[in-house]
Amino acid sequence: MAEIKDRENALIMETTKGKVVIELFPDLAPGHVGRIKELAREGAYDGVVFHRVIDGFMAQTGDVKFGNSSKPSFAPSRAGTGGSDKPDLKAEFSNANHGRGTCSMARSQNPNSANSQFFICFDDAAFLNRQYTVWGQVIEGMDNVDKIKRGEPVPDPDKIVSLKVAADVK
Repeated sequence: MAEIKDRENALIMETTKGKVVIELFPDLAPGHVGRIKELAREGAYDGVVFHRVIDGFMAQTGDVKFGNSSKPSFAPSRAGTGGSDKPDLKAEFSNANHGRGTCSMARSQNPNSANSQFFICFDDAAFLNRQYTVWGQVIEGMDNVDKIKRGEPVPDPDKIVSLKVAADVK
């Protein structure tokens, strides 16, 4: 098991494929890290599906409005079109590389439109560098990310069972 150095800046994500531990980068993207932690502490990601998963590229999730099968508004056909009830975030682009296991925010064509959706890179995606906000890195469980069902949209998608800040897990 990977050692979590700073439990306040790490996430434990239980998925239908297994556990994934993500180290957060508050120095690189303080606004985005703050949003992810806020939504995780609200339980907003619990039950949310991986709605867009492209082999060799990335697994996208985090549509807390339309991608949570435990919420009354769940609309699998709309997963990927929503965010949260919070305002969009200002871009925090950096020189961080979008390599294997990188966690980065999804957005529309507007650079300042990231909200709650994020993706995890399966492989190097350097073409995204300086265009998407990197906020974390998988430090354990990338083999479980690799097992997530592929598709656009994904039929019978895998999901986040729970996403918690490591400091909140006993």
